[in-house]
Amino acid sequence: MLTSLATTSARPRPAYRVFAATAARVVHLGSTFTRVSFTGDDLADFGTAGFDQRIKLVFPHPATGFEDFPRSEDWYQLWRELPAARQNAFRTYTVRHVRPDVREVDVEFALHGDHGPATRWASRVRVGDPILIIGPDERSPDRTVGIDFRPGSVERLLIAGDETAAPAICAILEQVPRNTRGIALIDVPHATDALVVNAPVNMTVRWLARRPGEVSGDQLIPAVRDWVARACCPQGCHSGTTCRIDRALAVARNETAGADAPLGDVPFEDVPLGDAPLWDVPAGRSLDGELYAWLAGESSVITTLRRFLVREAGLDRRQVAFMGYWRRGRAESE
Repeated sequence: MLTSLATTSARPRPAYRVFAATAARVVHLGSTFTRVSFTGDDLADFGTAGFDQRIKLVFPHPATGFEDFPRSEDWYQLWRELPAARQNAFRTYTVRHVRPDVREVDVEFALHGDHGPATRWASRVRVGDPILIIGPDERSPDRTVGIDFRPGSVERLLIAGDETAAPAICAILEQVPRNTRGIALIDVPHATDALVVNAPVNMTVRWLARRPGEVSGDQLIPAVRDWVARACCPQGCHSGTTCRIDRALAVARNETAGADAPLGDVPFEDVPLGDAPLWDVPAGRSLDGELYAWLAGESSVITTLRRFLVREAGLDRRQVAFMGYWRRGRAESE
């Protein structure tokens, strides 16, 4: 009996799968960051598409290790069906480096005390400790799934985030074309947290170390506003209320003016900050044009920045990738 070729063709390989690994090296970077290099035979097929590609790190259960964690394609559904007491904790991170030739993957952790499973694990990790990585499969046709940095043909980049976004920002800066122009603004707890990054010569990288009493966003928000107002003012523009960028610069100089600044004809969802979407990335690639903005970090800060870019600076929402990695006042485990 003949069998239809359509029914016997292999299913495409899934974009993500579970990789078993162990910690090979642990390096402390500055006051906040710890880089863990993972190794394992599985990692020869780990995806190399890079940029800000998301992965999940699965941490060992204190009683059962990884005995109960499902390894199949439908791992998440099976994990949800487990009793809560048997579920492994996992968190989302960004790949910093991939070296498939030596079967290694680097992940950088921003440590904040001892408040969740990821920071607890990273602050105690030793060489040889096991972990599971749910990451991209290099052999999959969908190997670029999980990358949110997708600029179109643009003249400049604006990249902004806090310490939780710093590893992704550094990975992006080291992989964009060498003729890329723009700025990266990175909000970190300490001056010693400025990481070494091989950025294009025309990409300005500014590390904004918080002063005593400051919190995430206190320097980042005015820095973004000021750069946009100065860098994006049309050539020959003169000061005046009819210039949208002039109004943006006024907000940069006097943040209290932001609430009452005229909105012009830019449509934007006017919802309370706490209810705003925490993740909004243009489908496919961003609009071509003068600027592409990639924003990631604390949700209220990043929401404020996107509102500024759309309301005041006049960017189309399809020019802005917006990712709330965490929310102030909530523990990592929430």
